[in-house]
Amino acid sequence: MIALAQRLLMTARATPDAVAIASGVERLDYAGLADQVQRFAAMLFAQGIRSGERVAIVLPNSIEAVVACYGCWLAGCIAVPLAPQSRMRELHALLRHAGARMIVHEPDNADAQGAADRCDPPLVRIVSGGRPPSAVATGWDDAMRVAPLAESRAAGAMASIMYTSGTTGSPKGVTLTHANFAANVDAINGFLGLCAADSVVSVLPFHYAYGASVLHTHLAAGARVVLETNSMFPHLLVESMVRERPTGFSGVASNYALLLDHLARPEHDLSSLRYLTNAGGALPAAFARRLRAALPGAALIVMYGQTEATSRLAWLPAARLDEKPGSAGQAIAGVTLEVRNEAGAPLPPGRAGEVWAKGDNVMSGYWNDAMASAAVLHEGWLRTGDMGHLDDEGFLFLAGRRSDMIKTGAHRVHPLEVEEVLIELPGVVEAAVVGVDHDVLGQVVKAYVVGDGRTLDANAVRAHCRARLAAHKVPRLVEFASELPRTASGKVRRVELGDRIAERVLS
Repeated sequence: MIALAQRLLMTARATPDAVAIASGVERLDYAGLADQVQRFAAMLFAQGIRSGERVAIVLPNSIEAVVACYGCWLAGCIAVPLAPQSRMRELHALLRHAGARMIVHEPDNADAQGAADRCDPPLVRIVSGGRPPSAVATGWDDAMRVAPLAESRAAGAMASIMYTSGTTGSPKGVTLTHANFAANVDAINGFLGLCAADSVVSVLPFHYAYGASVLHTHLAAGARVVLETNSMFPHLLVESMVRERPTGFSGVASNYALLLDHLARPEHDLSSLRYLTNAGGALPAAFARRLRAALPGAALIVMYGQTEATSRLAWLPAARLDEKPGSAGQAIAGVTLEVRNEAGAPLPPGRAGEVWAKGDNVMSGYWNDAMASAAVLHEGWLRTGDMGHLDDEGFLFLAGRRSDMIKTGAHRVHPLEVEEVLIELPGVVEAAVVGVDHDVLGQVVKAYVVGDGRTLDANAVRAHCRARLAAHKVPRLVEFASELPRTASGKVRRVELGDRIAERVLS
């Protein structure tokens, strides 16, 4: 197994002038990227950060984010990518949970600054771009004025902690090893056939498994990664694709929904695209048909996976889309999938149960959470929490999750995260949050609120949440109720709330 940071250095030696990262007008070749990565690794040691210590990377997709991740790996440190749009409260909890020693953030990210200031002991702070906001932070340019690390330091097995809410509301740090990343990259590059001639427009956040996988697979192939921040402005995104001539694009259903009206326009030459990938939730059949009609020369590849599996578990070849409608695909190379009953016994084809997975890409466990790890890891197998069945050929068909996770766009939201904030609002006695189907985002957050008689309105509820939560976690819909449906044990019956929504849609 060759770790991804070492592969990057090997590519830089073999094709130093090939463009690795394109960000706007800026182009960074593999030699330049390797130099920055080696400088970042050297800077970590100069700042007193040692192998095995955690470095929080709170950055949007950028060259600095790539450099920080690979620099951590080269130095034997553990990269902890976190969402830059997270609020201070969320970030502080994650920084403490990870035991971070350093944080890298943008100069105008007040929430990251506040979260770092609240940590004890204080974190080493590196600020990307511009002037540092205070004397306790070091600017990026100053930090990188060190001699490049001549060779990588001895690294432990672990590479990253990637946070996911999992099946409960408390944060779960998915611990991924260098071997996990290598296995994931090799399998994906195999079925996509990625090579140095390829390029991808990257719109998915690096702090999510899908976005990180897009980055790592292409860099491992010596390909070009085009960073695009205009995913919510489809005309600008398509203009970038026309200009950059990528061979691939990876997105979730909401990305494709926004792009569909622009892709088929005759003035947009997208003939360079040879593949499209979709994951992070099912792509509606109508979207898939329109997408294939708009881009007939690009193979549409459906994929399925989890953060706990580094990214990918199954893929559906484009040639079998019509033959296997609704399928999440077959197991990727190196992965075994089984469907099991509640007792953990394998079920025959056609029988529904929980999806179990085994492979070199499966995580080593949750960071500092032996109980949660034991609940999902059994003798090398991962209990995914997804329900479904396998057909006679081993193709997987999913039928929902055991958990109540809300998938909105490229994001994952657990109801408890939002409910805890709602309860803090004066006048709210209790609250329950569910996902509501949405044509573009897949789902949006809806809150059911029980008040104590004080005057409350939906706008006040949303304003309270906006001040404390990332934008994608703020309820789009708010409904006031006299009580919440509960089980005999007192738990809120979210399924019943979902049924109420369905009844209204059907009526």
